[in-house]
Amino acid sequence: MEEAKYSVGLDIGTTKIVAIIGKKNEYGKIEVVGTGRSKSLGVHRGVVNNITQTIQSIQQAVEQAEANSGLKIDSVTVGIAGQHIRSLQHSDYITRPDSEEVICEEDLEKLCDQVYKLVMLPGEEIIHVLPQEYKVDGQAEVKQPIGMYGGRLEANFHVVVGQISSIKNIGRCIKSAGLDLDSITLEPLASADAVLSQEEKEAGVALIDIGGGTTDLAIFKDGIIRHTAVIPFGGNVITEDIKEGCSIIEKQAELLKIKFGSAWPGENKDNEIVSIPGLRGREPKEISLKNLSKIINARVVEIIEQVYLEIKNYGHEDQKKKLIAGIVLTGGGSQLKHLKQLVEYITGMDTRIGYPNEHLAGDSEAEIASPLYATAVGLLMNAVKQKDRHKKRPEAGEDQPMMGEPVLEGVPEAVAGGMKKERRSVLDKWADKLKEFLDNAE
Repeated sequence: MEEAKYSVGLDIGTTKIVAIIGKKNEYGKIEVVGTGRSKSLGVHRGVVNNITQTIQSIQQAVEQAEANSGLKIDSVTVGIAGQHIRSLQHSDYITRPDSEEVICEEDLEKLCDQVYKLVMLPGEEIIHVLPQEYKVDGQAEVKQPIGMYGGRLEANFHVVVGQISSIKNIGRCIKSAGLDLDSITLEPLASADAVLSQEEKEAGVALIDIGGGTTDLAIFKDGIIRHTAVIPFGGNVITEDIKEGCSIIEKQAELLKIKFGSAWPGENKDNEIVSIPGLRGREPKEISLKNLSKIINARVVEIIEQVYLEIKNYGHEDQKKKLIAGIVLTGGGSQLKHLKQLVEYITGMDTRIGYPNEHLAGDSEAEIASPLYATAVGLLMNAVKQKDRHKKRPEAGEDQPMMGEPVLEGVPEAVAGGMKKERRSVLDKWADKLKEFLDNAE
């Protein structure tokens, strides 16, 4: 097999690490040739807190994917999440020296560059700068200012910020596992690529990715990313609550949640009981399913209310910002029984479960089309797109692709075009800095 054709997405989660190898087939769909999955031991709430264990887990997942596909993995596209990720809205403007000249790409670059120079809190760095709308001489809601006349060019930006140390730790783990880092993508954006349709992004949609350690939110409207947030709770806290509430070990709590758990307490009758084997010859424990779903419901309601607060902060109640396509749930936690109904009940918004099968080739394994693999499939899609850009590497003079560009999806083509040169330079400098740091750290 020709290995150059294949790309790899690596999802470093709190409960599992997934490596997924694939390529684009002739129909433009993603053909998965190998997957590897290992238990994630060194990650807490999306952040690496034990380098050695994380490296071992990555190697395990990668070796499994290599064995499944018969290919050798050299480089990966990785997702970043964790409670250190935050986003903010920022407005900025530039005054052009000659308003008689039309606005060109350089002006947009200059404006974006200005945002990258924003002073962040100590230890933080800007990961993505995403333009929303532009204003030219006070004329609002300009989607594409290139070619217009104007002296003052203004824009609203969605800025995603992360902790430098967390980003470097991920890079360190990848390098120590014997791999190269192709690019880093914000995980909610990768999940959105895998499960959302362009129509949903246009109409307005909130993607909620419920993972083991974190719940990620990405809001799209008019095809542009409008808001991102990472909430430091996920499926693990539900398991923890079951463990404490029923006085059982974690393994049993996890199994109970998966097999009998429900987010809707009214579903179970009072006499429905499950028996759990006791430890080391102790008596078996009897647990009422009604109590189990009450424990789960209490925690799930808390998580959904936090996410709904973020949706309100974005301004969902404002008529112009309404999310017509409602909510899409994905991630392992979205498989909890009756969660969809509970989310609809709390938020009053239409809800569906998002499966990453739309972009996968027809003969893909059913397991990969599970919401559990949404982020990994999204990262693989980004890796494939990047490879495509390298293949179409332009003749001299043309814009070249840059790290992190998948984020530009949904930005109008021409706006994206106007940003390419600037975003490439800034993100490439950032990637070089990271690589240089990792080389020196050896």
